[in-house]
Amino acid sequence: MKQTFINTHSQENEYNCELQPIKANNLKQIKHKITYIALAFFVSILFIYQNSYAHCEIPCGIYEDSLRISLVNEHITTIEKSMNMINELSKQPIPNYNQIVRWVTNKEEHANKIQEIVSQYFLHQRVQITDSSDKEKYSKYIKQLSSLHAIAVYSMKAKQGTDLSVIENLKKSVDEFVLVYFGEHKH
Repeated sequence: MKQTFINTHSQENEYNCELQPIKANNLKQIKHKITYIALAFFVSILFIYQNSYAHCEIPCGIYEDSLRISLVNEHITTIEKSMNMINELSKQPIPNYNQIVRWVTNKEEHANKIQEIVSQYFLHQRVQITDSSDKEKYSKYIKQLSSLHAIAVYSMKAKQGTDLSVIENLKKSVDEFVLVYFGEHKH
């Protein structure tokens, strides 16, 4: 028969350790406590996991859709100015490469901000997944997704060069999204 031992050394004689068998009742109590702790840990992990998926992005409930559209339009204007400055500086007899790099970086940052608003704000939080059985709602959903996808793609294309037609396509895509998202009138 296998015996379990417990160390019972005293503080007075720290070098003289004496092992004594654990009584069956104590062993059952220890196993019971370990089981209880493990179960409590498991339940708390499940509770945290469930709540983390039941919640929206942070900050939750703070939605200002028209503000986000205004920000997107402001970023488009900034990208357009950056493209114009890059083109202007590149035509100079002695281009100022430091300034060109600054405008390229500025253009990239604002295109990224548009993509973040489209993705993090509208796609993750505002445009709701719709069941395809409701044809009218599903059609609106697909139009919203298509226009948001176009905004994200034209933002990417804006990073790739200085073609101002990309800006026009970006503005057109935002206008299409606004019309589908808000309805006939802007908010």
